[in-house]
Amino acid sequence: MADKKIHIFDTTLRDGEQVPGCKLNAGEKIELALALEDLGVDIIEAGFPISSPGDFASVQEIAKVIKHATVCGLSRAVEKDIETAAAALKGAVRPRIHTGIGTSDSHIKAKFNATREEILERAIQAVKWAKNFVDDVEFYAEDAGRTDNEYLARVIEAVIKAGATVVNIPDTTGYCLPHQYGEKIAYLINNVPNIDKAIISCHCHNDLGLATANSISGVLNGARQIECTINGLGERAGNTSLEEVVMILKQHHTLGYYTNIKTQQLNPISRLVSDTMRMPVQANKAIVGSNAFSHSSGIHQDGFLKDAQTYEIIAPEEVGADGSKIVLTARSGRSALAHRFHKLGYQFNRNDVDVLYAEFLKVADRKKEVEDADLQAMAKSFETTVITT
Repeated sequence: MADKKIHIFDTTLRDGEQVPGCKLNAGEKIELALALEDLGVDIIEAGFPISSPGDFASVQEIAKVIKHATVCGLSRAVEKDIETAAAALKGAVRPRIHTGIGTSDSHIKAKFNATREEILERAIQAVKWAKNFVDDVEFYAEDAGRTDNEYLARVIEAVIKAGATVVNIPDTTGYCLPHQYGEKIAYLINNVPNIDKAIISCHCHNDLGLATANSISGVLNGARQIECTINGLGERAGNTSLEEVVMILKQHHTLGYYTNIKTQQLNPISRLVSDTMRMPVQANKAIVGSNAFSHSSGIHQDGFLKDAQTYEIIAPEEVGADGSKIVLTARSGRSALAHRFHKLGYQFNRNDVDVLYAEFLKVADRKKEVEDADLQAMAKSFETTVITT
């Protein structure tokens, strides 16, 4: 089973914090780091220590309080960056330095004004510098999604030889289609002679809405670490959503993959991150959105009331959600209306519901959602009419 374990690398505190308006102070970062460790995250990317004194201090404090998860600090392929990350991580039980450089021709030429050979040497040197401070070194090949596979394989082979224990294959711009990203991981598995000495990691962005699909494709082709964030927060359109990949792997259990995530904590930590980072979760967000377990269509409601699994592949309690909801709208049917009246304590028969349903539709056409107070008013009016006649 060890080969099927998928390591969850959470970068909410680093990539997630790059969302405009989501800056965290040290206390907030520590609170979220402890919650992530309790959730069962394997690696917490605590920040980018060289970026500011505040981020250095936050990483330093998180390194002191986290006892079980690996604490990771980001750096560029720059000696001072790596030294600073090492200093911030000094108190960690399990420290990891995450260093790397862009490997696509776009980055090599436009960003670095360099050659492929020069970038290769810088990558090797960065890993060697990091290895002087920690045993666990992760190398990222930025924009690997648009990097020529043959060159990418050369870089990955070289950095593993230099001591990298994890190799991160980012789809930095969210460009890849799932089959393309999966094929890239498979190419590395088949063409890097020493690939068995490192874990392959997926770090996918959501610019085309494919981050989750690409990460799963990466796993199916041999990756054993997924880099993700709570609620899919991250640069531009966001990162891979932790709750999505975890529940996909759990629901498709026949594949044999598993994580250490306590799924009952997914909704509580989603709310904590949303509140702390002041970033609302969209209502129709998978797993943690407010509508994730809501039913408003009459056809869906009828099926759900007969057997919840007809329209819910995940039980709300499995992910710590409040429960399924029957939302009454003009699209709702008689079975949903009868169900809600029953929950309010009314025992109407089928004929009664037929009469009430006509009145219900009039109210529903005037309002977006029919509330319990509306139903109680309808019931009272109905009962009064029955008594007087």
